[in-house]
Amino acid sequence: MEAILLAGGKAERLGDAAQGLPKALVPVNGRPLAAYQIALLAAAGVGRVIVSCAAGKGGLFESELQQLGPEVVCAEEPEILGRGGGLRFAASHRVEVGDVYALNGDELLDLDFGALLARHRGSAAAATITVAQVRSPFGVVELDGNLVRGFREAPVLPEWVSCGVYVLGDEALARLPERGDHELSTFPELAAEGKLGAFRHDGVWLTVNNPKDLRRAEEHLAANPGWFPP
Repeated sequence: MEAILLAGGKAERLGDAAQGLPKALVPVNGRPLAAYQIALLAAAGVGRVIVSCAAGKGGLFESELQQLGPEVVCAEEPEILGRGGGLRFAASHRVEVGDVYALNGDELLDLDFGALLARHRGSAAAATITVAQVRSPFGVVELDGNLVRGFREAPVLPEWVSCGVYVLGDEALARLPERGDHELSTFPELAAEGKLGAFRHDGVWLTVNNPKDLRRAEEHLAANPGWFPP
C-alpha cells in the first residue's frame, strides 16, 4: 500500500514558529508534523509514502522523514499545481496500482486507516473521504421568535466536513485535475454520480495553521505521551 502526502504549504501564517520550514516539517513536541502522519500510515501497513512538495524541498523532506519505517520519496512540483494537481502529479510516481491513501501533511489525527480502507473496499465508491464534525468557534444563542431562551457554549455542529484524508481508487486518480483543487472539481463530480463514499471520524483531528493551533497541538501531545505510535 502506498500513500500520498500533500506537503506544499509554506507555513506563512505560522510566522516565526515555522522556523523557516515547510509547514509539514514544523516541529511539534520535537518531531516534524508530518512524522505523526507517516507513523500512523506505517502502523496501517503503508510501505511507501510519496510526498508532494515544492520544487527544491524534496531533499529536506527525505532527510527528515526517512527513518520512520516507510520509504519516503518526493514528487517536487515543477510549478504550483494546487492540491488536486499535486495529487495527480504525485500519483505519477507510484510503483503500485489500485487504491492509495491521500492526506494533508499539516494535520494531526488518530484515524483508523485500516477501517477507512475496509469501508472503501466494501463499497462501490471511486473514492472515500474522511469526514468529521466540528465545534462552532462561537457560543450559540437559542431563540424562540424574538426571545432568547438560552445559550450553548461552542456546540458541535450537525454538519460534516472533510478532514482531507481519502482513499482514492483508479477512477478517482484518473479524474484528478492537472491543476486546481480536487474538492472543487473531481469530488463534486463523483458525488453527483453517487461514487463518493464517506467515513465518519469522531476522534482527534487537529489542524495546524497558526501559532494558536500549534500550541494546541503541543498541549495535546504533551497530555498524551503515548499518542505517537512506537
